[in-house]
Amino acid sequence: MIPYILYILKCNDDTLYTGITSDLEKRLIEHNTSDKGAKYTRYRRPVVIVYQESCRDKSTALKREHAIKKMSRQQKLALF
Repeated sequence: MIPYILYILKCNDDTLYTGITSDLEKRLIEHNTSDKGAKYTRYRRPVVIVYQESCRDKSTALKREHAIKKMSRQQKLALF
């Protein structure tokens, strides 16, 4: 199984973006430099990683991502 990483990015406009990936370094480069980055982050560059956690599989990562996206900004900030 490929381990997945859930991550939170802080965008240039101080907003937060949550996502999952199996290669965090590659995904960060995509968010900051290419059209493969999320449309949301494309217009808020540069972005930096402020939080990450390992998940044992994609299903777990997706569930955790969904839970975090439902959190308030204050709850997300409390994670890190």
